[in-house]
Amino acid sequence: MTTFQRVRSWLGAHPSAPDAVLAAGVLACMVAGSFVDPHAETGAKWGARTPDTVSLALMVLAAAALVLRRRSPVAVLGVIVALSLAEFATDDVRAPIAVSAVVALYTVASATDRPTTWRVGLLTMVVLTGGAMLLGPRPWYAQENLGLFAWTGMAAAVGDAVRSRRAFVDAIRERADRAERTREEEARRRVAEERLRIARDLHDVVAHHIALVNVQAGVAAHVMDKRPDQAKEALAHVREASRSALDELRATVGLLRQSGDPEAPTEPAPGLARLDELAGTFRSAGLPVEVARADHGTELPAAVDLAAYRIVQEALTNVRKHAGPAAKAQVSIVRVGPGIEITVLDDGTGAPTGRADDGARAENGNGGGHGLLGMRERVTALGGTCTAGPRYGGGFRVHATLPLDGRTAAAAETG
Repeated sequence: MTTFQRVRSWLGAHPSAPDAVLAAGVLACMVAGSFVDPHAETGAKWGARTPDTVSLALMVLAAAALVLRRRSPVAVLGVIVALSLAEFATDDVRAPIAVSAVVALYTVASATDRPTTWRVGLLTMVVLTGGAMLLGPRPWYAQENLGLFAWTGMAAAVGDAVRSRRAFVDAIRERADRAERTREEEARRRVAEERLRIARDLHDVVAHHIALVNVQAGVAAHVMDKRPDQAKEALAHVREASRSALDELRATVGLLRQSGDPEAPTEPAPGLARLDELAGTFRSAGLPVEVARADHGTELPAAVDLAAYRIVQEALTNVRKHAGPAAKAQVSIVRVGPGIEITVLDDGTGAPTGRADDGARAENGNGGGHGLLGMRERVTALGGTCTAGPRYGGGFRVHATLPLDGRTAAAAETG
């Protein structure tokens, strides 16, 4: 520990020590000033007078009061002003106790607010100057009286300026701390949004591919003994779905890597360009899927492209899981004005209540229903709309509209 650090540590343990040192310095100045007579002849000013016992006692009391100036600034100022008036009442002004009054008034101004400084400062100036004029041995217009008025006024002004400076610095620090807290909160919000987005991607990937694996594994188990060739084909589809799931999981989890980590994913996120491939995986699982596109080759922002792909993927997964073995699905992608519409229909009658309950839970926010809830969250984040529900006459319908305006582009940049 350096000498400076040791001094700071000692001062922290003894907060009154600086005030005691200041009081000793002020006492030395008052004692030295009491030996000087400004009205003496040139060359004989020092030692032209000597303080008496009463003056020395008043100076010691005034200096001792300064030790408590931080704890009770107004009370200390009142004591010193009273001691100054007592000195004025003597036959001759020998002790410049007003020096202590200047220090005490500065402390009041720097430790209180501006209205208090004005009131106490003006009162001190009037009392000290008036006391010197009325009780002092010199004429009321003596330069010492005017100097006392100027020094007390200057002490109040300097103390107020110091207090204002401290308040300004504290305000800057508070704003900096608040800005830092705001940045941390924004960072936490962004992390939470990113975690939610990755969770949606993981749900979509896992739900889609695991549903296909489950269907194909069931087919293989059913025909293993009687039709081994068909069982082998089903197992080949299981292997292909598993490989696709692993690839997409690797790409999604790779988003969590740092920029310098090895083996960062370079494969682009899936989009509508892979819609036919997606439909093919469901056809191989036994779900007839018809795809109709009227988007006129529109180039979609990355966020919209990924959201559209995931919506179709989740909707077809729900058809495969809930619509029954004889269901058929229709997918349409249409460019309508400033947006693109995605519609997925099925005519299934197997288990529509599962998807209806899923949608109700998603609407109410009661947990569960992560598939349709994930759809709505994706669409809402891009400023679009999403509806899902049973069709009249049977089946289920999922309809989403995604805008392609500047807001979507901005979302794609920050997503």
